[in-house]
Amino acid sequence: MNILQLKDVTLDLGGKRILNHLSLDVREGHIHALIGPNGAGKSTTANVIMGLSGYNDFEGDVLFQGESLRGLSVDQRARRGITLAWQEPARFEGLSVRAFIRAAAKDKSDDKIREALDQVGLEPGKYIDRAVDKTLSGGERKRVELASILAMEPKLVLMDEPDSGIDVEALDRIFQALKIFKQKQATVLAITHSLAVLRQAEHALLLCCGRMVDKGSVDRIAYYFEKKCVPCDHLDPVVRLAEDANVG
Repeated sequence: MNILQLKDVTLDLGGKRILNHLSLDVREGHIHALIGPNGAGKSTTANVIMGLSGYNDFEGDVLFQGESLRGLSVDQRARRGITLAWQEPARFEGLSVRAFIRAAAKDKSDDKIREALDQVGLEPGKYIDRAVDKTLSGGERKRVELASILAMEPKLVLMDEPDSGIDVEALDRIFQALKIFKQKQATVLAITHSLAVLRQAEHALLLCCGRMVDKGSVDRIAYYFEKKCVPCDHLDPVVRLAEDANVG
């Protein structure tokens, strides 16, 4: 069963077509990786699904559990069970880790907050009363954000470059969290340039120039990381070459 469907979604931003009749399906309870070159429309796809400001004026439709998300605010989508983990986690001066996790947690007890911190490898006694600010490293903030998402118990998790700016230990904890989401039958759509992250997924979706150019098993789609480009019908070779040069 597909928990999420994009149907012929087209979006223009700043006079440029970012998503071009994009259609994709996301299977419920599975981990998916969304890959492709810089500028392919990957983060834009997540922003459209989440309903962020500036990403709502599109053609086509986005369905979640068979119902259109059109007209729903970010908060309304979150209440339906959709959440987005940012590439660069936010800082909240004066807000404690406890308060940050509790704000959206399904079970707001201290025991559950401590459990979530433990699941991402942050010792609760050392972190629960710390502030979510610049005193935490990027990897620590990303793990605190991940703990808050685990505590939410969402149905669909959108992860934008989950491995960005973190160390090996933090990355291992993210991989562990993906297994926990899987165990809880949550669905994950991870946007990534990393072969290591791709290898954690069950399905792979390859975007280029706002269109789906390939999809299938992780083993089959992994060839993209070797070639950095795949045959497609892009009509502008100058743009094509520029995109290929930016692949990370």
